[in-house]
Amino acid sequence: MKKNKPKYKQIIDAAVVVIAENGYHASQVSKIAKQAGVADGTIYLYFKNKEDILVSVFEEKMGTFIEKIVSSIKEKNNADEKLLTLIRTHFQQLAENHHLAIVTQLELRQSNKELRLKINKILKPYLTLIDEIIKEGIEEKIFRDDLNLPLVRQMIFGTLDEVVTNWVMNEQRYQLVEQAHPVHTLIINGLSKHH
Repeated sequence: MKKNKPKYKQIIDAAVVVIAENGYHASQVSKIAKQAGVADGTIYLYFKNKEDILVSVFEEKMGTFIEKIVSSIKEKNNADEKLLTLIRTHFQQLAENHHLAIVTQLELRQSNKELRLKINKILKPYLTLIDEIIKEGIEEKIFRDDLNLPLVRQMIFGTLDEVVTNWVMNEQRYQLVEQAHPVHTLIINGLSKHH
């Protein structure tokens, strides 16, 4: 597996910086190589082309992202707490890496259909995780049982995604993690049984 090769992670991290600072289209492979401190040819031992680098960046970072969310959710007691933890961890991870936030929120929104399909595939486990929390909330009778799961999942992911995009567009002028509570309250009010 290429992932175990020593320079793989180095190139991925360099790509995040170069793509965030120059934009995807202006990020030549040679610039990424320079930032990673490797020869241009070395990059092609790991990646087919620039698009492969972008997809791999997302795959690699999203993998870590999901692992962190899963482990932080583990010790929570119910769907409500798990949802808050998911939201907070989502915001936290992007707040801690501005370059990565620029890449995920702006540069991955390429119009290329093939690229979009690859990215959607990588996102699947994250969306499944959101589904599991919703289902658990229904079973725990915290959430209504007439919820349309795909719609709720879309609304939750879409809301988090838009909040992060807005923060990136505003050049991170406010604390992203502080948005977790109000966002959680809004979503929970939409999902809860009204007594």
